[in-house]
Amino acid sequence: MSTSGDRYDVLVIGVGGMGSATTAHLADRGLDVLGLERYDVPHAKGSSHGITRIIRRAYYEHPSYIPLLKRAYDLWDDLAAETDREVIHRTGSIDAGPAESAVFEGSLRSCEAHDIPHEVLTSEQLSERFPGYQLPEGYRALYQPDGGFVVPEQSIVGHVETAQAAGAEIRARERVLEWEPTSDGGVRVETDRGTYDAANMILAAGAWNHTFADALEGLAVPERQVLGWFQPEQPSTFEPEKFPVWNLKVPEGRFYGLPIYDVPGFKIGKYHHRDEQVDPDDYDTEPGLEDERLLRDATANYFPDAAGPTMRLATCMFTNSPDEHFILDTLPDHPQVAVGAGFSGHGFKFASVIGEILADLAVDGETDHPIDMFRLDRFDE
Repeated sequence: MSTSGDRYDVLVIGVGGMGSATTAHLADRGLDVLGLERYDVPHAKGSSHGITRIIRRAYYEHPSYIPLLKRAYDLWDDLAAETDREVIHRTGSIDAGPAESAVFEGSLRSCEAHDIPHEVLTSEQLSERFPGYQLPEGYRALYQPDGGFVVPEQSIVGHVETAQAAGAEIRARERVLEWEPTSDGGVRVETDRGTYDAANMILAAGAWNHTFADALEGLAVPERQVLGWFQPEQPSTFEPEKFPVWNLKVPEGRFYGLPIYDVPGFKIGKYHHRDEQVDPDDYDTEPGLEDERLLRDATANYFPDAAGPTMRLATCMFTNSPDEHFILDTLPDHPQVAVGAGFSGHGFKFASVIGEILADLAVDGETDHPIDMFRLDRFDE
């Protein structure tokens, strides 16, 4: 085992969606940064993959996310311009369900409270404008033109490239075994390849975060998730120019989906799929017939023209907090360690700004971004 002779300013555990953005922000500030990734960069073992990930300004989860979304959009555009990578695509977004549903009402509330341009459509109007949608009579849809998707693999590579260009060191295929605080207020991290010292550390290891911090036990719980891609009868109906990304509340649950992009199929997922809490090192990563049936049935019911042959199935992981809001804080007993966790299936769109927040917390112990609702001590109440 080798020991680094240098002391880093910040060490980042995990170089996925959040960790790659964090290393980029830290390196841009001129800090000496080491990013450690257990798998490849990028990889498909955790939460930061899947070819396309929804981004939307209308946010039914809570209006407090809206200021962070504004900054996230700006940073995604900056990354696209800096790297010449198409990391963000604007297709418009649909949030739909019964008129009284939280998905529709919450999205409408967030748009009205923050003056976000939007339209309210009946299910009939929605189908006339975007024929791929065939929702029940009486449903309402909120259309927001700035919604779209982020390309996760491209964004991770883009953030890593900008971090490396600014001097960051990224090491893939290196597993962190344990860490400990040092007497001078820093940290020492042991991996399967070496030992590293740093003044500060950031936990951005997704489904594995809870293994590195007792404070996250029971608060960042991994869950098995499955995505499906089905070939439409008329693929042109489901191309990005004609088919907005969507969230939908129906009796079967809450579903989400995206247009055709890089896979010849319409993409669909169900929040909390089959409610399977898992060990990220030991769970069924191969989608099965029951997984496919669940997604195919919803497609046939609400997007019938897309319910053709299966093109692809893939697993990923949610990491859920008890209230399904993010965890952004420093550890109570170790202020030199910042943590980003519990993104609960709706976090990737924020990765660009989460990286900025975690860099603030690691370096300054605080941030100007509004994160009070994401603090760890809310679970003590």
